[in-house]
Amino acid sequence: MDVLLQGMRAAAEPTRLRILALCAHGELSVSQLVQILRQSQPRVSRHLKLLVEAGLLERHREGNWALYRLSKGGESADLARTLVDLIPPEDTVLSRDLERMEGVKAARAEYAAEYFRNNADEWNTIRSLHIDNDKIESALKDLLLEKPIQDFLDIGTGTGRVLELVSRHVGSAIGVDTSVEMLAFARAMIEREGLTNCEVRQADMYQLPFADGRFDAVTFHMALHFSEDPVAAFTEAARVLKPGGRLIVVDFLPHDMTSLRDDHAHHWLGFEETDIAEWFKVSGIVQAKPLPLPGRPLSVCLWSGRMAANDRNQSASVSPKAKGSFS
Repeated sequence: MDVLLQGMRAAAEPTRLRILALCAHGELSVSQLVQILRQSQPRVSRHLKLLVEAGLLERHREGNWALYRLSKGGESADLARTLVDLIPPEDTVLSRDLERMEGVKAARAEYAAEYFRNNADEWNTIRSLHIDNDKIESALKDLLLEKPIQDFLDIGTGTGRVLELVSRHVGSAIGVDTSVEMLAFARAMIEREGLTNCEVRQADMYQLPFADGRFDAVTFHMALHFSEDPVAAFTEAARVLKPGGRLIVVDFLPHDMTSLRDDHAHHWLGFEETDIAEWFKVSGIVQAKPLPLPGRPLSVCLWSGRMAANDRNQSASVSPKAKGSFS
C-alpha cells in the first residue's frame, strides 16, 4: 500500500505525468527533457528526483550524462505503466511533447550517424579480413536460440548488432559497452528499429552492474580481443549467468596481423582454443565443442558453454597471458 501511495503522490502533478509519458517512449537525459518540456533544468531535475525516489523511473549514468527511463520491475513499474496507459492519446500537451521528442531523437540519430561515418572505414577494413559476417551471425543465432532466452546480455555491444539480431527471440536484451559514442549509435538503432525490449548501458566488463544469476545467456561478440584480462571478464560473465545459462564467445583464432594491435587497439591477436577452454573451466562453465569458421587471413571461432549449477563461486586462478596469442 505504501509503495502505491508514494507512486501516486509522485505522479500527481502535470509535468511529472508528462515526464513519465515521455520516458515510456525511450531513454532521455535532463537536457533533452528540458528541450521537450520547455522548463528550467533545476525544475526538471526536481521532478525527476521525485519520480526516481518513488520507483516510477530508473536513472543510470553514461559518461557525463544521467539517463532516465520508465522502471521495468516491481510494483512501482506496474503503476508507472498503468498511469502512462491512462493518458488519452489525443491529449494536445502530450502530442506536442512527443513531436518535440521526435526532434530530439533525430538529433541523437544524426550524432550516431556521424560517428559511424567517421569510423566506417575501420570497421569495414576488419570485416573484409574474415569470413562473411552473415555466416558468423547465422552461427551465433543458431547457438543462442537452441533454448528459450528470457534475459540476455551482450558484453562489449558496440553498435548493438547482436541486440538487433536476437531482439525478436528473447524476453529482454541489454548491451553494455564503455564507449559513450558506440552506445549512442546502438541506442539510435534501438529507437529506429523499435526494439522496445532492448536497452544499452555504459559498464565495465570486469564489474557488471547486475545481480548474480541474472541472465539466461551472455555473449562476447568480437569484444574479448580488446580485454586486458579475459579471465576476469569470463569470471564476471559467469557471475551474472543463471545456473544452466550459456556463455558464447565470438572472436579470432590466433593470427599475426600486428596492425590490428597497432592501428585498431586489439589487445589480443586471437585466442588459442586451449586457453579459452581453460578460462571456461576456471569460470565454472562446461564448454561445448568449438565452432571454427576458417577465413583468410583471419579465422573466427564460436566458443560456447553452460554454467554448471554447483560451480558459480569458483574463482579464476590462471594467468591471462595465453600461450602465443598475446602481444
